[in-house]
Formats: sequence, C-alpha cells, structure tokens
Amino acid sequence: MRRGAAVEVRAREGLMGCGRRRGLVFRAAAGYCRKDMTVNAASLCFRNKVILAPMVRVGTLPMRLLALDYGADIVYCEELIDLKMLQCKRVVNEVLGTVDFVAPNERVVFRTCEREKDCVVFQMGTADAERALIVARLVENDVAGIDVNMGCPKEYSTKGGMGAALLSEPDKIESILTTLVRGICKPVTCKIRILPSTEETISLVKKIEKTGVAAIAVHGRKKEERPQHPVHCDVIKAISEAVSIPVIANGGSHDFIKDYADLAAFQQATAASSVMVARAAMWNPSIFRKEGPRPLNDVIREYIKYAVWYDNHYTNTKYCLCQMLREQLENAQGKKLHAAQSLQEICEIFEMSTFYKEKSALLEARKVSLETKDQDEDDQMEDTDVIKMAVKFDKREYPPQITPKMCLLEWCRKEKHLQPVYETIERPQDRLFRSVVTVASQKYRSTFWEKSKKLAEQAAAIACLRTLGLPEGKRSDEAGHLMNKRKRPDPEPLRNGEHRDELVAEAACKKPHFVPEASDSSVS
Repeated sequence: MRRGAAVEVRAREGLMGCGRRRGLVFRAAAGYCRKDMTVNAASLCFRNKVILAPMVRVGTLPMRLLALDYGADIVYCEELIDLKMLQCKRVVNEVLGTVDFVAPNERVVFRTCEREKDCVVFQMGTADAERALIVARLVENDVAGIDVNMGCPKEYSTKGGMGAALLSEPDKIESILTTLVRGICKPVTCKIRILPSTEETISLVKKIEKTGVAAIAVHGRKKEERPQHPVHCDVIKAISEAVSIPVIANGGSHDFIKDYADLAAFQQATAASSVMVARAAMWNPSIFRKEGPRPLNDVIREYIKYAVWYDNHYTNTKYCLCQMLREQLENAQGKKLHAAQSLQEICEIFEMSTFYKEKSALLEARKVSLETKDQDEDDQMEDTDVIKMAVKFDKREYPPQITPKMCLLEWCRKEKHLQPVYETIERPQDRLFRSVVTVASQKYRSTFWEKSKKLAEQAAAIACLRTLGLPEGKRSDEAGHLMNKRKRPDPEPLRNGEHRDELVAEAACKKPHFVPEASDSSVS
C-alpha cells in the first residue's frame, strides 16, 4: 500500500479533494443524520472536478482507489440495482478495513473503505422512489453522495424500467429524485443521456433541477447511439447554459480524451462544470494524472495490489485487466490471463507471487488475531459449564459419508444416552455461526466461529468426542464399522418405519437459534 497525506476537505470551489490515510481503518465511522435535516449539497462540490464514471464491472473498489491515486476528485461506483441492495446486510470487515454490503448468498455486492468515504458516489439502478430511498439510507453514511442511473441503454437495465427507460417518464424521475433529496442528508445526483431534440433535453433537465439535485451528469449521446457515434458537445453546452446547477460532461473518451490535457478541452467544448471519464479511464486510470499517463505495466501492477489487499474477486479483477490490456490480450501474457482461475494465478502471470504471499499471510494473521480476540471476549462473558476446545471440521480429513456428528450419534445410541442436542447461534456483525452440543447433560463447543451452521455443529461434535476420548471418524480412526453399517441393506425400515422415526427424532433435537440483528446506525 502506498502512503500519503490524511484526507483533506477544502470548502472552496475547485479545491475539494480526497487524500489518503496511513494504514487501514478497521471500523468505519457510523455517523448519524436526522430524517428532517436539509441536504448538505456543499459537502461534495461538483464544480471543476475530474470524475471516474460509473461503469458496470469496472467501478469496483480497486479501480476507484487507483483513480483517486492518479488524481480523480470524485469516483462513482458501478450501477447497483435497488432490488439486489435491499437484500444486503451491512457488515464491518475488520480484516480488510472495509464496509461490505453482503447478499444472502454471502457475495459482496458493494465494498467501500474509509479512504474513499468523502469522494465516492453510490450509483443505483431503480424505477421506484420508495425502494430508492431505502437503499440510499442503507448506504448514505458510508458514501459521499447518491446517484440515480437514468442513462444506461442496455436491456438488463431498461427492461426493469430503469436506466434510459426513465427518460420517457419525467414524472417518475421527479418522484424518485424529490424523494431522495428530501429523505437523505447526502447530495443526490443523476446521470442521463440526451433526448431526440435539444429542446426536449433542456425541458427534462430543468424539471430535474427543480427537484433539488446537487448536479446532473450528461452523456452526450442518445440512448440508441453507441461509442462510435460522435458525442454531441453542442447539446451538453446548451444544457450547461440553461441550468444553474453543475453539469458534468460525459462521453468524450472516443473523440476527445487521450490524456489529461484533453479533459480541459472537453470541458471547454461543453461549457460543463466538470468532466466525467469512462472508457479512457478503464483503459488506463492514470488518465487523471496531471504529469501524464503512467506505463500500462505499472498501472496494472498497482491495480493488482489493490485487488489483493481488498480481496477483490478474481473474475472481476481479470475482467478489468482485460480492458486495460486490450490489443495485448492475444499475446502469451494475455492468453495466460484469460486462463487464470484465482488471484494467485493472476499475480504469478505478472510476476507478483511474492507480493501475493506476503499480503495473504498478513491478512490471514490479522484474521486469526481478530478471531482470537473475539473468542477471548466471548469466553469471558459465557457460562463456565461449557467445555470448550479449539477445533475445526475439515471434511477432507474424513471418508465419504462419515462425520463427527454421525459418530457422536452412534455412540449415544450405543450407550443409551439421549440423542445429542445442538443449539446454534449466528453472530450478526460477520454472519458466522457457533454451535453448542449437549450430551449426557454436559455442553461442548468449539472456540471458533464457522461460515455455516453445518460446520459449527460438526465442530461442536468434535469437541465432545475428543473430550470423551472417542473416535471422530477421521480416515486415521477405526471407522470402518460405521461405513459398513451405512452401506449394509436393512429391510426392517420398510416394514415398521423404525429408521424414519429415528431421523425425525434426530431432526427434532436440533435447535437452531439466531441472535436477532442489532440495530445499525448506518440506516437512518
């Protein structure tokens, strides 16, 4: 990680910027905003800025941070659909120093960090004012602003009434933006494309201005036009002259923007307040560098460092690198990148294996340290009648169909004890699980938290079996009799349903119990 000055916010127009904090911050500041507060549009200035545009699959955390490194003033995240965000839970990731919005399938939908908190704008895809407000309130304390995508012409966006589909529904646009402006304390913006005529476009923009938005970004093409079509600078200029709010010009990568000096030329041609860059930044984010672009090889290595440090999924990392390599994808290195199946393999391709190993070891050590701290705190608070053991379940150490739970159940039946009873809890802050098993009136559990309820129960069974000195079914144990017993045909269950009753009884003995979520200060 490169180091720099602390974040500095300047109130004067044209001087607001985002610097860097030493090291990592491990808990995002929560903040609080009353629902009746006036929107503080001045907290994020949209005049005389160079801005990273929202780009699907590109505008993830590593790209946003790299753009800030090279001089971008504001960065937009990729468009995230409101329905997807509504399913997410806000999680403080103390290992990475991030705030994650995690879907039910444990996929991170949006990840941000303290470094970009004062200059990242969250862009959502929405066609409903109420949903938009719920999502905005979910993320507003972790971002600098909220943007509504009203310009994406792709089918996945328009078929849900989002993106460019909103351009033909000005009343819905007004409803969504007014609801957001009145409902949150961060500045609200929107991004549109131009309409068939300049007059129609100006009429829509004036309607948008009246909602109270802090700025409007204009992609200077119609929704049916593509990058190879010329950008309509004259229409953007007419819009800039027709409204008093900042207008952000977008769409100049093909015709105008090849290096940093071209940003000013595009701004002048459109009379816009600021310039937003998409594809030119995707190809080389050092386009924002006043001193000139960096060699692509150096940019790629810096991007990979952020991808590793913030555990970016390898498929997303690979996609972004492919956009940078472009014509080089057909050489030997490009073909290897196409075949890569992990961040580690990507690092090997670009001769960064040592970096990957060092950072992975550092993150793992941090994870273990935090887990140990949590376990110590939990142990101090919990009952002393539970026998605890630092054990984990690794199914690779067991033969097929044999598990510690099965071994424990078999022993209880043999000794004529009641069947084991499992009580499982979920820890809200990281959605990890831990289980306590009761056998012969004694409770047992692992000191570790697990990723799933099943793993937690197996770990509890291991703690019990090892305390009692019993075999747990590992390949090294004498578990052959259990395997044979499972494979031996038994006609009796077909006649009297005996085993079915046992299975029902076993299921009834499991008592999952989930700790209710604590209230989150990020949702106002």
